Amino acid sequence: MFSLQTKKASMKKTLIGTLLAIILGLVQSSPSCLPGDRALGRCISATEEKASCIDNALGYCDDLAYSKTIFPNLLDHRTRGEIEFSSEYILLSVIDNLLQGECNPDLRIVGCSVLAPRCEKNKVVKPCRKVCESLKKSCQPAFDAIDMAWPYFLDCDRFFVGEEEGCHDPLEKLRVNIDVVSEEVAPQMPNTFIHFNHHSYTQMISVLKKTAARCSHISKTYSIGRSFEGKELLVIEFSTNPGQHELLKPEFRYIGNMHGNEVLGRELLIYLAQYLCSEYLLGNARIQAIINTTRIHLLPSMNPDGYDLAAEEGAGYNGWTSGRLNAQNIDLNRNFPDLTSEFHKIIKMRSARLDHMPIPESYWDSKIAPETKAVMKWMRAIPFVISGSLHGGDLVVSYPYDFSKHPLEEKMFSPTPDEKVFQLLAKTYVASHPLMSSKATERCGGNFVSKGGIINGAEWYSFSGGMSDFSYLHTNCFELTLELGCDKFPTEDELYSAWQDNKESLLSLIEMVHRGIKGIVKDEYGNPIKKARISVKGIRHDITTAENGDYWRLLIPGVHIVSAEAFGYSKVTKKITLPAKMTKPGRVDFVLKRVDINNRKFDRLVPEDIYDRFDPLDRFDPHSHNNNGEQGEGGELTAEREKPWWWSYFSMLGQNRPVWLLKNN
Repeated sequence: MFSLQTKKASMKKTLIGTLLAIILGLVQSSPSCLPGDRALGRCISATEEKASCIDNALGYCDDLAYSKTIFPNLLDHRTRGEIEFSSEYILLSVIDNLLQGECNPDLRIVGCSVLAPRCEKNKVVKPCRKVCESLKKSCQPAFDAIDMAWPYFLDCDRFFVGEEEGCHDPLEKLRVNIDVVSEEVAPQMPNTFIHFNHHSYTQMISVLKKTAARCSHISKTYSIGRSFEGKELLVIEFSTNPGQHELLKPEFRYIGNMHGNEVLGRELLIYLAQYLCSEYLLGNARIQAIINTTRIHLLPSMNPDGYDLAAEEGAGYNGWTSGRLNAQNIDLNRNFPDLTSEFHKIIKMRSARLDHMPIPESYWDSKIAPETKAVMKWMRAIPFVISGSLHGGDLVVSYPYDFSKHPLEEKMFSPTPDEKVFQLLAKTYVASHPLMSSKATERCGGNFVSKGGIINGAEWYSFSGGMSDFSYLHTNCFELTLELGCDKFPTEDELYSAWQDNKESLLSLIEMVHRGIKGIVKDEYGNPIKKARISVKGIRHDITTAENGDYWRLLIPGVHIVSAEAFGYSKVTKKITLPAKMTKPGRVDFVLKRVDINNRKFDRLVPEDIYDRFDPLDRFDPHSHNNNGEQGEGGELTAEREKPWWWSYFSMLGQNRPVWLLKNN
């Protein structure tokens, strides 16, 4: 944590030094009209000034495609000094650092075309609107990543014009080398081209938003909340109706970078997002089938704060602790409610409820990370069927339970009632992975060869508070832990081969949401019944229906006795047979009739609100800046704490600070 703060402090000193240098230089230049002087009558009036082309002498705008500019500019700045003292110009001087190189020099040059507009025959030639619109589409994600509003002086409708009005392309100088090369000499990159490199937080956000924009008909990004330091926990989803749950369409999720120093999963999910988008557009039949029948959610980084700390050590560093925890020094995979120990306590009770278990009230007395709360709320909001949590440190697929059925046993086989289903899911991932499925023992993960590359979590090593156990016991979702390699932070030259090793496995696991059965539970009038329970004889773990009465129940091939019941309704049972080589789920619908609840015993069924009588998670706002801020008197957060991290870099401008960069302004 100290090194992360040191890095930010160093960046801040660099930017402040730049701003001081600009201001000191401007004082020496003695501009003819300082900001504010015109209002006091100290400057020549607009009618006394004669507009004419002059040489462009702005230091940060000295590489434009033209050399002549004019005053006043498009922002009504009338002198060089007024421009150089402006917050707009200072923003252009530091934007490269703030955006970590994203969108530059294009952004600076287009901004300069407004501050130092082109002049021909003593008249302004405005920049082209299409250039501005293209730049905004490309660069908006970079601004969103640092919670900064799009600069007002880059308003494409206000300061730019169409070609019919005689505009100019401010980026023409950058395009020269491209224009003179024929397509035969420089063919376009294939649409599926992926840069196999590590991504900073800003770069990750930019890639995800650009990908969603490219495939906007099947993709969108959304945030499930913020990290302790305020970074967005950004998800990209793929579906034929992005943003909406569709009836009978199963939901799948991947979560990466839960431990900040385990970064391969983070990169693989960024690559997977680009791959799904590109291949869908190219007409890849398999990818189109997956997206047309499944709603996929990818959260590349659950712990972006920890990643920043780990990234300081750099790729190839084999440390096991630096950056693992979040900014509060919390291990996120030990921070979820421990429902497993309660399961082991009550399993011998015949009528005990062993699924959709409530969060213990005592849990809320502990230190809970905002990242943990955000993911728990996400789990509840969407009826996920399968999840994969991507980790690093070994090469194996583990599955629940992670906490031993005997608390004193560190390595004890502790299966769930769905042991066979979990084994099927884990083996599916391993089967398509050339290294995991290898019989060689002298390799990373070689000690799991005898178990087929998979292992029950508690048999490997026991721990409580894990995400996978919570997902299984609190929701419908079956989650695997995917350990992707012994090197937690591989070098960039290893990323392409890692993608090739995991790509097929990642796709195959998604396709497993179509194993088992699905259906809709309705009443006799055709109304859907939410939270009806679907039970399978011999498996003491029920799943519940979603808001529209639809459900998905993962099952292995064979004969099953399946029942549906709900509080206040009759119970209906059906016998089904699933073939060994099934490629899509069996459709099993249920119609339940209302019954008199006074004359009916409901085994293991309770009114749906009984388990929600004390649950702070329902009141938690994962997007609020205030969840972890420092409070002043009266419990209110200080104004500076509510500002984004880059705001202090403009503090020396006083009342002239660019409030137009604040999204909530």
